[in-house]
Amino acid sequence: MFIREREVKGRTDVNYYTARRLGDMADSLNQLARAFDDGIEKNGQLTKDDGLAAMQASAALVCENCSRCNLYADSEKEDSYYLYYLLRAFEQKGHIDFEDMPQMFQSGCRKKEDYLAQLNRSLGRATMNLSWKNRFLESRDAVISQFRELSVILEEFSRQIDRARDITDEYEYILKKHFRRYHVALGNLLLLEYENGQKEAFLTVRTTNGRCITSKDAALIMGEVMDGTRWSPAKDSRSIITKQYETVRFLEEGGYRMLYGASRIPKKGEKYSGDNYTFCESPGNQVVMSLSDGMGSGEAAARESKQVVELTEQLLETGFSPRAALKLVNTVLLLAGPEQHPATLDLSCIDLHTGVLEAMKLGAVPTFIIGEEGVEIMEAGEVPMGILNGVEPVLMSRKLWEGDRIVMVSDGVLDALPGDDKEQAMQQYLESVEEMGPQELADQVLDFAVSFIPAPRDDMTVLAAGIWKRRS
Repeated sequence: MFIREREVKGRTDVNYYTARRLGDMADSLNQLARAFDDGIEKNGQLTKDDGLAAMQASAALVCENCSRCNLYADSEKEDSYYLYYLLRAFEQKGHIDFEDMPQMFQSGCRKKEDYLAQLNRSLGRATMNLSWKNRFLESRDAVISQFRELSVILEEFSRQIDRARDITDEYEYILKKHFRRYHVALGNLLLLEYENGQKEAFLTVRTTNGRCITSKDAALIMGEVMDGTRWSPAKDSRSIITKQYETVRFLEEGGYRMLYGASRIPKKGEKYSGDNYTFCESPGNQVVMSLSDGMGSGEAAARESKQVVELTEQLLETGFSPRAALKLVNTVLLLAGPEQHPATLDLSCIDLHTGVLEAMKLGAVPTFIIGEEGVEIMEAGEVPMGILNGVEPVLMSRKLWEGDRIVMVSDGVLDALPGDDKEQAMQQYLESVEEMGPQELADQVLDFAVSFIPAPRDDMTVLAAGIWKRRS
């Protein structure tokens, strides 16, 4: 059961304490990241020290007391050309041949074959060690990145709690009085208002007539008191209110609503589409549209893009910010295994309270916004997920107005269009379409792209959404 402090000061102290504790945890994670980050970077090539160590090991096993060629001594010099040449030859071919060795070795060494075989084995071990070292450093950098991202997330939560305005006292009396009319006793309660204007309520309630009511009915009662606004029970909250005190969490619904549509077709000859998408609501009445294009096509690409979409959706529903969610998913893909299977991710988050769209992209093609003044293109870079650690998602933001429509496509749709400037071709087409529902719009955009090709050369997916003011 949720128990709030009875005094305003008490509630403020609780919020302040929670925010400070989260801030301290964020600082601790930052310090952990700095402790791990010792400045050691990956090395893509064998170094002079690696070559000298391989020569020394080979000499110890083969040459014994022989010093006729002085190969090791000459390679120790700062201007040693042969050592550099031998290392690069080994990297290119995977082995060193007899003719790669210097002339003094070819003419003076009595154990040429034994020495060369041992040198190749030693350099092979050095290459394997370098590979494992680089892989370890990549994993370490990914863990450091996770610490830093978790620190950012905790800081965001800390700010959200610290800046939430406690408005309990403004509504406590009228809420209790109004709920009594419906035979519902309201015990403890907490009302918070966040920076974007959304309100959240925690009510400890029970029925007084022995019957049950649904949380949706209680949300309607909330709306009658709270200036006629629309409320709904949180997804993780109770659905039924009984004669026993229980806490129910309610969220104020935004002033906007969205409708969605999707249309897709797989590559010719493939049973599965390598594209995956989702529509979901994250905490704070934010609508999230995401589209992921797996590398290649078919079942493997579908599995990879599905993993990206599901991980992102889960993080967003938990309360992660879109930017943090994208970076954490990218980190997970980096740590997934030695084989990289990159996938793009296109994310659009719409705040139903403010109507603000935040678009985040990792390797995704442009998003198109259809408004009264024409079609706007929102485009970003071309680095897919799971390729580079530390890649920053590109963030774009704009205000949406009633009737604006969003169109997101995979690269297979744009690639099917004629001409060199695919984005402009799509922009011109969208400027010509009439006003229609999102599902019809998605179908028409896909039909338009397919009309230029005899058969789909790649997976093709179109997402469409429209925003309208909510009518009471």
